Amino acid sequence: MEELKHIALARSYIGIHEIKGPKHEAKILEWWKLAKTPFTDDETPWCAGFVSGVLEEARIVSARTGWARGYLKWGTALSGPAYGSIVVFERGPTSGHVGFVVGRDKFGNIMVLGGNQSDAVNIKPFPVSRVLGYRWPGELALPKFIGKGLLPVLKSDGTLSNNEA
Repeated sequence: MEELKHIALARSYIGIHEIKGPKHEAKILEWWKLAKTPFTDDETPWCAGFVSGVLEEARIVSARTGWARGYLKWGTALSGPAYGSIVVFERGPTSGHVGFVVGRDKFGNIMVLGGNQSDAVNIKPFPVSRVLGYRWPGELALPKFIGKGLLPVLKSDGTLSNNEA
């Protein structure tokens, strides 16, 4: 199976992380610009900036937002996860987290390639219980395989992500 362009791009950024203090990671600032947001630092929660920036780089019109829950009205709603889909998670009553679905682990979690996961771009497991929705880029053909059981199984120790702020 050929890798989706937005996922290949997202994977290429694994390891990029925030810089503590007055200096900021240039790539995170670039994602903010591509997302057409007003943010100019890497301390503002940047998961939506990452998703928006990667999609824009892949020539897919993003939600152009710095707000994770903004993706709940973007693209096409899916009934379940699909490889390469965007997943939106709750993080408290009004906050959220957003990233790309790249698999599942043997513990039943969704494996997410995202930004601002422990202040970096990486792949982490998330519980399905936090999912608010799955979305697909409107200009791409719908995925053929939808459902957690159809995702590739990735190695994980089952320790759930808990730092996306």
